[in-house]
Amino acid sequence: MKTACLSFLTLFLTLAILLPDTLAHPRDDAKARLSIGSAMEVIYSPDGSLIAAASSAGISIYHGHSGKKLYMLTGHVDTVNSVCFSPDGRTIVSGGFDKTVRLWEANTGQHLKTFIGHIEAVNSVCYSPDGKTIASAGQDNDVWLWDADTGQHLKTFVGHTNDINSVCFSPNGAIVATASGDYMDSQDHTVRLWDADTGKHLKTLTGHTWAVFSVCFSPDGKTIASASGDETVRLWDATTGKHLYTLDKSHKSAVNSVCFSPDGKIIATASGMLIDEHSPESDDNKIRLWDAATGQHLRTLIGHSVWVNSVCFSPDGETIASASSDGTIRLWDVE
Repeated sequence: MKTACLSFLTLFLTLAILLPDTLAHPRDDAKARLSIGSAMEVIYSPDGSLIAAASSAGISIYHGHSGKKLYMLTGHVDTVNSVCFSPDGRTIVSGGFDKTVRLWEANTGQHLKTFIGHIEAVNSVCYSPDGKTIASAGQDNDVWLWDADTGQHLKTFVGHTNDINSVCFSPNGAIVATASGDYMDSQDHTVRLWDADTGKHLKTLTGHTWAVFSVCFSPDGKTIASASGDETVRLWDATTGKHLYTLDKSHKSAVNSVCFSPDGKIIATASGMLIDEHSPESDDNKIRLWDAATGQHLRTLIGHSVWVNSVCFSPDGETIASASSDGTIRLWDVE
């Protein structure tokens, strides 16, 4: 019996040594891993010196190069869904499940203003390119524009019939793009374009078959990219609204975030979706890089253990930051 036990132990130890390292240590391509609560969005400051991350724990500010955590912005009383730096990098705007939009001083974390008006959760916030206007959108299906200095409500864009998950300005500030849809019952799975000055609805981009979770303009303003729960990313002509092409269906789950590199040559996408509300597991959970001109898949970044909610490039285009519900922000080399 003792001999049999020793033989089994010897076999077990031999197998443990010979087992592929990936079984003991899951693959992780990231160069840095920053711990946080369930991370909803991540963004670099315009000069790349800071990283801001919105999460269930609040807003965390990190050193843009070392990844060292610097301080927290506290004030929201529920999960923060979105965060954005002003074009000059001096202030940060945030929005969350507490239905508020808040303004902060970037270097000190001091709370400056609270914008109140939304009647449901705020899913997305952004600055206009000139820094004078803030756009916010969320689960009340409307887009609100605010004066960034005074907090005064300027106008409301009405038209979507589902949650608005993403809002952004065109590089010249003339157009606001919005993405809509609901995980459970997506009837309005569209991208809409609005005149930023008048609030007039300009175009509706149709083609996605499920909720659209993210929308962005290329740096030159000529192209719009949209990411959807239908597992696709679509590219559109920003002037005509014409569908240009769809990235091949490499993602095997909802695509939650899309962004262009600063030079417009690469598109980054992030995916994953909760499979069961009683289980933390999800599928895919990967970041993919694409050639923006051809749509060719370039590289897959693996490391997050559950769905990835947000992805962005550093201003120099050399690093990608991602935010995941696995409780981490990860930094990746582009090359």
